[in-house]
Amino acid sequence: MTSDNPLNDRLDDDDYPAYTMGRAAEMLGTTPAFLRAIGEARLITPLRSEGGHRRYSRYQLRIAARARELVDKGTPIEAACRIVILEDQLEEAQRINAEHRRAAGEPTRGPGSG
Repeated sequence: MTSDNPLNDRLDDDDYPAYTMGRAAEMLGTTPAFLRAIGEARLITPLRSEGGHRRYSRYQLRIAARARELVDKGTPIEAACRIVILEDQLEEAQRINAEHRRAAGEPTRGPGSG
């Protein structure tokens, strides 16, 4: 079901930059400095409001949360960001492979089944 209300569409959109830096940091239980650091490491690139303030989407917050988990376990921030990027790329490649298999009529295989 699609909505005719643009506000509802934005609220349901994982990529809509709805969260300010302060709110995003609060939700993640971290600091704005952490969000700036993962931005500098190019893990996420927040959009900017007309006033130049950083705005984060739910998708970006999920990625930032994964990086924070790794950093909390002792992984350096640059390495944590690289790990999350590689995990994201692997997931995307697996999704594309599954689509190609479906299109070719091959049975779908789960991760790790070679």
